[in-house]
Amino acid sequence: MARVRTLACCGVLLAAAPAAWALPSYDEVRAAHRPSETLVLSREGEVLQRLRTDASVRRGEWVALADVSTALRTALVLSEDQRFYEHSGVDWAAVSSAAWGRLWHQRTRGASTITMQLAGLVDGDWQRGPGGRTLVQKLGQSVAAQVLDRRWRKDQILEAYLNLVPFRGELVGIDALSRTLFGKAAHGLDAREAAVAAVLVRAPNAAPARVAQRTCALLEQLQKQRVDCEALALFTESSLQQRQWPAADGVAPHFARRVLAETGAPANGSLRSTLSGPVQRQAMRSLQQHLRELQGRNVEDGALLVLDNATGEVLAWVGSSGALSQAREVDGVVALRQPGSTLKPFLYAQALAEKRLTAASLIEDSSAHIPTPGGLYIPQNYDRRFKGWVTVRTALAASLNVPAVRTLAMVSPDAFFEQLRALGMPLRESGGYYGYSLALGSAEVQLLQLTNAYRALANGGCWRPVAAAQLAAAAGPAPACRNALDARAAFIVGDILSDGNARAPTFGTDSVLATRFWTAVKTGTSKDMRDNWAVGWSQHYTVGVWVGNAGGAAMHGVSGSSGAAPIWADVMAQLHAQRASRAPRPPAATPQRPALLRAEVRYGPDPATREPLAAARSEWFLPGTQQALFALESNAATAASAAQGRILRPVAGTIIALDPDIPPDRQRLQFAAQRPGGDARALRWWLDGKEVARGAHWAWLPWPGRHRMELRDARGAVLDSVGFEVRGAGVR
Repeated sequence: MARVRTLACCGVLLAAAPAAWALPSYDEVRAAHRPSETLVLSREGEVLQRLRTDASVRRGEWVALADVSTALRTALVLSEDQRFYEHSGVDWAAVSSAAWGRLWHQRTRGASTITMQLAGLVDGDWQRGPGGRTLVQKLGQSVAAQVLDRRWRKDQILEAYLNLVPFRGELVGIDALSRTLFGKAAHGLDAREAAVAAVLVRAPNAAPARVAQRTCALLEQLQKQRVDCEALALFTESSLQQRQWPAADGVAPHFARRVLAETGAPANGSLRSTLSGPVQRQAMRSLQQHLRELQGRNVEDGALLVLDNATGEVLAWVGSSGALSQAREVDGVVALRQPGSTLKPFLYAQALAEKRLTAASLIEDSSAHIPTPGGLYIPQNYDRRFKGWVTVRTALAASLNVPAVRTLAMVSPDAFFEQLRALGMPLRESGGYYGYSLALGSAEVQLLQLTNAYRALANGGCWRPVAAAQLAAAAGPAPACRNALDARAAFIVGDILSDGNARAPTFGTDSVLATRFWTAVKTGTSKDMRDNWAVGWSQHYTVGVWVGNAGGAAMHGVSGSSGAAPIWADVMAQLHAQRASRAPRPPAATPQRPALLRAEVRYGPDPATREPLAAARSEWFLPGTQQALFALESNAATAASAAQGRILRPVAGTIIALDPDIPPDRQRLQFAAQRPGGDARALRWWLDGKEVARGAHWAWLPWPGRHRMELRDARGAVLDSVGFEVRGAGVR
């Protein structure tokens, strides 16, 4: 019978031997280690963000044995394998003791060594199953342990074991354990922490009280003196409840999530991105510092993007204000928000390219009532004031709303909609849906899309997608350029947006937008001050900033010039602290595209003041659009009529809708006129052929129908007239 058992054991050993000899080497195990975290590195190689990418297990970086505290190494060997440095993989003395104890039904210490446990960790054939290990597994594990001991050094065995052993719950390896329970690296574990860690190896899922009891016994054995077990129990239970290792940590969480979603987690656990560490940190500091200065004005969120003009690489991506925000997980770089006036440069560029306007053209900034299918559209400027006749240069640089709407009426909402699509801004609805409000940014776009569209302006109308966030991918061939805008129109728009004098009527001469180096920039504020923006470019970089509230709440008195612009200027200054930015040269001529012309222009007089409408200057023109004089209609009679009087309100084409729920006296239509240099009392109001009032102002109780109001002088000569319509039920 004994001979049969011996032969059976030999057979089992022969069956297990090939698998045992196939164990991987230390280098193979080390190379196969995969942390559950991915490190996103800057282009300089520094860690910007750590992000958990494996939800099945929590595993940290591989820790070299030299970086594990001496206290932990000592505690682990004492707890798990006291003769670790003496045996050859199997502790035969412990095996004999365990067998003798089982024979006499005595409780003894297990015979499994650290090397045997490691064999089970590196080769699944020897792992313990739900019902324990089979005889084949036990014998095979013993053979594998001896093979490991022969092939690996003792320090390699202990190091691999510490990095592969499961501890508690999802925690695997000493790096994950020490950072989660104790908030420190493995080299910093003291005697108490080391004892807790060693006990968890043997009983990873034991109750806290049981872990504390075993920890106290082990610590007394280590220190060879009595220990305050009650205090140690409190420490142990507190440690087991800790979760000090967050799933993400760093200065680029939103960027990291986006790039890993696009590329997947890299096999080596780290990804070198296009982000610049210094630029990313400065962008985050600038955003947070300025938002702190705006505290008390109901603004807590912001986002910032920095692109390299030439390559399109993302140098900084700040998705939120971090701790200042109650919605820090929302990525403001890709959130859809109304861009306000930041769409105007593309509108004027389109009008210039189509030769509907020039930078020197005159356009009226006055009260406008534009009929639409949904009723009257009445655009207003930010300061609620009108500038009269202005040049296109001033209208764009000073961000005047009414001229922009008039320009969109020339271009058409549908054509402008297609222009925005060509610039990488695919709007949700059609141009007809937004109507004339599209000129003022009523659609929703991403900061990423908007900033890259401005980068197209910086690159002469050439649009390319933002480069891959992974540096290695970005180093490949650049995608083909799409000519989204006429290069000459893009140059003129850049020249306008860099003109501080043209910007002065709205922003003043000492605006924060006036940098010490060449830049072109545009601000924008959406309806009710829910969003404000500053987007612009230099010779090398394009920077976009959004400030607002992730939840859409309105800010209190925060505009693009006071909210986003200072952040934009600060980041631009840092980018050019040691790098010059020079003004671009006009685009070179091609057979299909003649070069721009520069010509002197002058302006005719304002009919009311007789002063020039604008100062003479040198201006850029597309060939065929240049002219030396820009003036209003010079007919003497027209000028004299305007000087004698004109109707200010209502404007031609106004539609008035009566509401039967509002008292009639509250719905009177106000007529207003002006008579520069004359007596306004001599003005006469004639409604539908009958004189109804005299003077500069008159309030009329509207009556349904189409009407014509004439403004006449005392002799009955017609000075001005307007047609308008009243809709609804009349009230007598």
